[in-house]
Order: sequence, then C-alpha cells, then structure tokens
Amino acid sequence: MKKLVIFDLDGTLLNTIEDLGHAANYALEKNGFQTHSMASYPFFVGNGVRRLLERAIPEEFRNTVIFETALRDLKDYYDVHNTDCTKPYGGIVELLATLRSRGVQLAVVSNKYQSAVEHIVGHFFPDIEFVAVVGQTEGMNVKPDPSCVFKALVAAGVGKREAVMVGDSGIDMETARRACVDSIGVTWGFRPVKELVESYANVIVNSPSEILDHLDSDYCAPIL
Repeated sequence: MKKLVIFDLDGTLLNTIEDLGHAANYALEKNGFQTHSMASYPFFVGNGVRRLLERAIPEEFRNTVIFETALRDLKDYYDVHNTDCTKPYGGIVELLATLRSRGVQLAVVSNKYQSAVEHIVGHFFPDIEFVAVVGQTEGMNVKPDPSCVFKALVAAGVGKREAVMVGDSGIDMETARRACVDSIGVTWGFRPVKELVESYANVIVNSPSEILDHLDSDYCAPIL
C-alpha cells in the first residue's frame, strides 16, 4: 500500500484554466498584446505563469521590460481572482477524504508560484490535511525537475517505493520518472491521453475513484 500520494494541482485536483486564462488575457490586453481564447490555454499552462505568458505573447517581447510588467499584472490579477471560476473536479474531494481515512498521506506539487498554491489549496480543501504543499519558489527548479517530489518525500518521511505521483500531463509523468516514483496519469485534465502514454505513465485512470485501485501496485524498477 502506498503511504504517500503526490498530486499535481492544475488539471488534476482543480480545473483552474478559466482563472488562469482570464488573468493572462488581462495582462495581455493591458500591455497591448492580442488575447487568446480559453481553448488555447490548456496548451500554454504546465510550467508556471512565466512560461504561460512566454507562450502567450510574441517571441520578440519575451526578454523585455514590458514582459516583466505584463507578468506582474498577471500575478496581481490572479492573486485576486484565482478562485472565481476554479473548482475541484468531480470526485476529488471524496478521493482525498478517503485516502486520509485510510492513513495515506497527501502532498501537492505544482509549478504555480507558492503563495497562489497555498491560497488555492487552503480555499478548496480546508478540511484536508496535506503533509506538503510545494509550489514554485525563488531558486528552486520547476517540474519536471524532481526536487518538489523529494521535498514531499522528506516531509512525509517515506521512501520512493512508498509514494505515487498523480498528474494530467507529460511533465508530471516525467517528474515521477526522474524521481523514481510510480505515476498515475489522469484523463480529465488539460492534456490529451496520448501525451500521458508517450510520457510512460505507469497507469492511466478516467476517474478519481480509480486511483484507489492502484495503491497496492509497484511499477518502479528496484532502486539501488
């Protein structure tokens, strides 16, 4: 039985795409750039808000003062509006409660900046205990660098074979592989199933409750 389940946030626990898209479009419009449809944003997110904005604006503006201004505008807007349209996916709250009732520890690792991660997790899951909530901080590499997973393992006091990472993207699956922990890809998030397959997800599930069926599995090669 796994002792720790490490969740991605955006596209896994929460559908955050509209609030992220609105924040980006606000910053783009304020700084004279063309905005994008909400349908575009699932392909922009996944590497933090800086990378989101880099994908949303023309390449020639990505290393300029106006980019940094637009990034501040995005964060300022998102800090106020990050729970306007965001909501947990169906069955997620029940899954988290069930895992905790079974004594499984929970963690969140995200490429979103730390203050936003803490606020959103606290807002939507106030009654769920997380042993670690890890977002992007100054000087720390983002996923697929496995540092965030290692922080969660240390906080939980468990070994790699006792943990599994759950996410909706190839970035999450690559993070799990680099950390040498098992991975579960979810199909209800922002990325296509093909991406999960090509990124070597150990298991792919179509509903949160299916995750419970895979907590006794051990897919990783022995860690020497």
